[in-house]
Amino acid sequence: MGRKSYNKDETRVNFSNGNGDVKKQRKLVVVIYQLGVWSTTHIPIIFYLLLSKTRQSPLHLLFQKRMRDFRKRAHSRSICFFIMTTGQLFSRTTQALFYNYKQLPIQRMLDFDFLCGRETPSVAGIINPGSEGFQKLFFGQEEIAIPVHAAIEAACAAHPTADVFINFASFRSAAASSMAALKQPTIRVVAIIAEGVPESDTKQLIAYARANNKVVIGPATVGGIQAGAIKIGDTAGTIENIIQCKLYRPGSVGFVSKSGGMSNELYNTIARVTDGIYEGIAIGGDVFPGSTLSDHILRFNNIPQVKMMVVLGELGGRDEYSLVEALKQGKVTKPVVAWVSGTCAQLFKSEVQFGHAGAKSGGEMESAQAKNQALREAGAVVPTSYEAFEDAIKETFDKLVEEGKITPVKEFTPPPIPEDLNTAIRSGKVRAPTHIISTISDDRGEEPCYAGVPMSSIIEKGFGVGDVISLLWFKRSLPRYCTQFIEICIMLCADHGPCVSGAHNAIVTARAGKDLVSCLVSGLLTIGPRFGGAIDDAARYFKDAYDRGLTPYEFVESMKKKGIRVPGIGHRIKNRDNKDKRVELLQKFARTHFPSVKYMEYAVEVENYTLTKANNLVLNVDGAIGSLFLDLLAGSGMFTKQEVDEIVEIGYLNGLFVLARSIGLIGHTFDQKRLKQPLYRHPWEDVLYTK
Repeated sequence: MGRKSYNKDETRVNFSNGNGDVKKQRKLVVVIYQLGVWSTTHIPIIFYLLLSKTRQSPLHLLFQKRMRDFRKRAHSRSICFFIMTTGQLFSRTTQALFYNYKQLPIQRMLDFDFLCGRETPSVAGIINPGSEGFQKLFFGQEEIAIPVHAAIEAACAAHPTADVFINFASFRSAAASSMAALKQPTIRVVAIIAEGVPESDTKQLIAYARANNKVVIGPATVGGIQAGAIKIGDTAGTIENIIQCKLYRPGSVGFVSKSGGMSNELYNTIARVTDGIYEGIAIGGDVFPGSTLSDHILRFNNIPQVKMMVVLGELGGRDEYSLVEALKQGKVTKPVVAWVSGTCAQLFKSEVQFGHAGAKSGGEMESAQAKNQALREAGAVVPTSYEAFEDAIKETFDKLVEEGKITPVKEFTPPPIPEDLNTAIRSGKVRAPTHIISTISDDRGEEPCYAGVPMSSIIEKGFGVGDVISLLWFKRSLPRYCTQFIEICIMLCADHGPCVSGAHNAIVTARAGKDLVSCLVSGLLTIGPRFGGAIDDAARYFKDAYDRGLTPYEFVESMKKKGIRVPGIGHRIKNRDNKDKRVELLQKFARTHFPSVKYMEYAVEVENYTLTKANNLVLNVDGAIGSLFLDLLAGSGMFTKQEVDEIVEIGYLNGLFVLARSIGLIGHTFDQKRLKQPLYRHPWEDVLYTK
């Protein structure tokens, strides 16, 4: 079969035929992590077929054997593999989803984006369970509306290019929400800010992430930053600190630390003695970090822009020893300057728990002194104290500059960040927030747009009133049969004579000499449950009954028990033998053009039952429009169930009657003024005077 060779950390597989020709060759860098209590569910699916075209290939059989061997040897620990490829986690176009809305860290991210000259904000959307809509924030001087989603799945579907998940949930829900994010195919990196996440939950997150080639930063992390590209949450602190640390443009140093607070200190230190950092990560101080110091050092080693690495570890745990092994095996080819803090622990007589959960020396090997010595012996530059750390970084950087391996970055002045209102008031500079969000029209630019469609396009394409309503009310261009139906409803409902309450009020107001708007409003105020305002209720009740599978008998009798009249059923004039012609016209159009009329047919069945009770309990125009609009929304395929429910709840359908009847009310007002009718006084004989 040829020759093969491998070891547990790095596997290079060579297969040769009898003539010595090498058929295929691949190198897998495998990092083994200790995760705690063994579970076979933690074993990731590794490279089903890497090289071969058949499952019986030598390479495939070798990997099957290796996996079987690993399973047999495992007893009290999970073994997971993490493949480090290109090294890059972020770029200037990376976008993130922010979980659990926090105004200040999001605004700081957006201010950093502007400082770095990004064209698009790094926050694509916000996930705030139970809330939807938009959140207003600043991107430089421009105020932007960032979408807010109620669920992780909805946010990922709406923003498929956002591949970083920043989790600001509390420790109680951080694990569940992080796992939900990891299971989304669009998410590559999850940063967990919360401290106190249960270790068992963290192990599950780590196992799932490594099995699916994803990255977890944290828990208990402040996040990370790629200079000039993106920062996570509160990483690097205020804008003033970011500018002082030169984080608005990339440098040459890759930095990784367990401590978030010390990260800010080291960003400043590195900026003083080098050209600044290229990327900095705080992995978090918990016992089981989602990604380790060596993970990121190996990753930095694969990034061409990173010329040297700086590591700040701490006593407790053995994470630093994986970096020691990587250095010894030659996997890290760039200079590493490292320091493990906590050397003062030896001054205490008993074991001391420092600030982080993992900062507790459990033995000599976990002490800061032992780790520093191991790193020094493995080839890292390790100073004699933290005070000498800065000098060691400077000397390493200066040496690389002298060798021509680093060309120091040319400095430039970043753009100023506009001050917020309270600060600006004191300094005389103001950026005031807007008070209205509009998503249906925009009059900025050369011509107005309805739902993004320019006015000229509306005219050139021959759009009608129904098309304009579809753009301004539904924010989309509906099929022609839908807009025709809207126009038919407007025409049929424009007026119903001078005797109905709305027209009567408009006429009386006009004869009192009032202006057009007063007359129109006087008539519109009569629209409600008893006059023209039953369309929404008819749609709501018919939809609920149909969706629940109620028979007409069950529906009508249940409404009767509640003491509610069935909206859309009944007329003061029309009856079984004299049905409303408007209803017949609407039904005929729908049966001819609509893909489905299931709600209308259900309304007709209800009418057939109510007519057995009384001759005038016919389907009226409110019921016809309400049921047919449900068919329009459901049959067009352009609305989700949630959107249909929202349209009915908000009052869109009553809005159609209001729009249509306004035409008639205006007509009656003009008619009375044209006829110069005097002040109206109701005749005595039409009033019943009684004690």
